[in-house]
Amino acid sequence: MLYKTVLSSEQIASVLKALPDPAFLLTRSGRYAAIFGGADVRYYNEIGFLAGKTMSGLLVPAKAEWFLGEIHKALATRSLHVVEYGLDSEDLLGMNGKAPLKASWFEGRVQALDFQVDGEDAVLWVASNITARHQLEAQLRLHSESDELSGLYNRRKLMASLAEHYQVFRRYGTPTTLLIFDIDHFKNINDQFGHLFGDKAIRAAADVCRDELRSTDFPARLGGDEFVVLMPHTTREQAAPIAERLRLRVAEALLRLGAIGGGGTISGGLSEFLAGDAHAEDALKRADDALYRAKRGGRNRIVSV
Repeated sequence: MLYKTVLSSEQIASVLKALPDPAFLLTRSGRYAAIFGGADVRYYNEIGFLAGKTMSGLLVPAKAEWFLGEIHKALATRSLHVVEYGLDSEDLLGMNGKAPLKASWFEGRVQALDFQVDGEDAVLWVASNITARHQLEAQLRLHSESDELSGLYNRRKLMASLAEHYQVFRRYGTPTTLLIFDIDHFKNINDQFGHLFGDKAIRAAADVCRDELRSTDFPARLGGDEFVVLMPHTTREQAAPIAERLRLRVAEALLRLGAIGGGGTISGGLSEFLAGDAHAEDALKRADDALYRAKRGGRNRIVSV
């Protein structure tokens, strides 16, 4: 025998209200026609006030246009449309004087409805807070791309970034320069003061890279005491004073660590992507050759090729 449970309208309303994640009934024009759920107080504040309002009246234009675009995609395909997106105070209008919204990430599951709402096509948009998952994924990604000792990017991330910038150079001719440098007499530092002191020297050099380089530059630890700095949109001539300033600042930082007998300096080589390069490693090899020229020339210098 088949049983059919019949719920009253009040019970259905109670079920919808108890949904942990919020569900929005959104029209093609971006109007919040109805709001359901959002009972999980860990993630959601009162959202009922959104009913009747429009995205263009609540969100900055770029964000409102993005939401409208996703609504239109769901309406066009008529199939389940899944998106991930972030929201914070900068996305909201009228936040002056109000407590800032903590940046959060959501997964939106968007399904076109087979009926209109107030004369408009509409979708059901279920928003699940995935901030914790997003933060964990970002942390795991950071660990996979970062060098544990220096905190800079690691070799794998460096080589991937080199390949990406080389493709941009090949397509658009965007100048890109590489600096490779290491700490002079680093073996002597380890032998005289111990490997823990050597680790401090590596971290000091990394700190200078973070402090002195531009936000567009890409510093990485290649291995041992060897570092590479990728400088996009930069010619060798433009990179030379940056490399020289880095040389001076690293030397100052190393000397502040203590008397390290001849190891308080760095040597480096500069090279730029060239039209004849078959791949990014060609420029890296030239920079490495220039580094050895700097060593043979007496150390504590940057050689450009």
